[in-house]
Amino acid sequence: MPLTAVGGGELMTPVLRVEDLHHTYLPGTPFEAVSLQGVNMEVQEGEIVAIIGPTGSGKSTLIQHFNGLISPQRGSVTVLGQDLRDHDLDIKRLRRQVGMIFQTPEQQLFEQYVGDDIAFGPRNFGLDAAEVRQRVKRAMEMVGLGFEDFKDRLTFSLSGGEMRKVAIAGVLALEPRILVFDEPTSGLDPATASEFLAKIRELRDLEKVTIIIVSHNMESVAQLADRIYVIVQGQSVLEGTPQQIFSQSDQIRDYGLDTPQVTQVMQGLRSCGRPVRADLLSVREAEEEICRCFDLTERQVDH
Repeated sequence: MPLTAVGGGELMTPVLRVEDLHHTYLPGTPFEAVSLQGVNMEVQEGEIVAIIGPTGSGKSTLIQHFNGLISPQRGSVTVLGQDLRDHDLDIKRLRRQVGMIFQTPEQQLFEQYVGDDIAFGPRNFGLDAAEVRQRVKRAMEMVGLGFEDFKDRLTFSLSGGEMRKVAIAGVLALEPRILVFDEPTSGLDPATASEFLAKIRELRDLEKVTIIIVSHNMESVAQLADRIYVIVQGQSVLEGTPQQIFSQSDQIRDYGLDTPQVTQVMQGLRSCGRPVRADLLSVREAEEEICRCFDLTERQVDH
């Protein structure tokens, strides 16, 4: 399937580029399984890019290429100017620059105390004690964990949301330029998930970290992403903004995916003959559009 880019514009040199990437597990054996068969994508510095696709489409295999957990078999992956096919690649340096937060990041935790867990990476890279402490404190503040309140807490006494923040802080302490999240809100209650998404956006807005997320939660994708790549059967088939991607509801459903609930409501109203925009993603936008369409005032809505 060819990649369809929706929209366009002038782009700078990307911090990550994937070209015609293929990957097969256990090639040449009875258990051979093709995972990727021609993925193309680019991520610009400071973007939040979402990768969506049905289960088994190759998303997790794709992101494991971004910090060298998997090497390209065919095609290329270039990250921060480093070609992952290069035999002289400094893999340790790459993994400092590209932080991975997996679907259950709390399983990445292993130290008894919060501060020690976050400090593990910087210590492992040989930084002195003062620099380690400074990085741990800053990383904890970035995710909303008070240094004095949490540094001596028992890691596994924390809530699920707090453990997820500790896992992120452990990666942030390495001062990466790119963060990759696999299902960032999985297992979180709605309030904690909303707080977590806000924190991810804050990392981009305030810390200038480039963010890549993989998610089945279309509400999260619509709320966060600047651009979306759709991966189906190991191929990149669509690319565009959330509005551009989710406005193609029939095609998205053909790929086994959903659109955000707000978009579904607006598309339902449009199919009933109401002249509303069908590409809206937020509740506030939908409220304003419905008021306009039905000629309602805010006072009428409140009553």
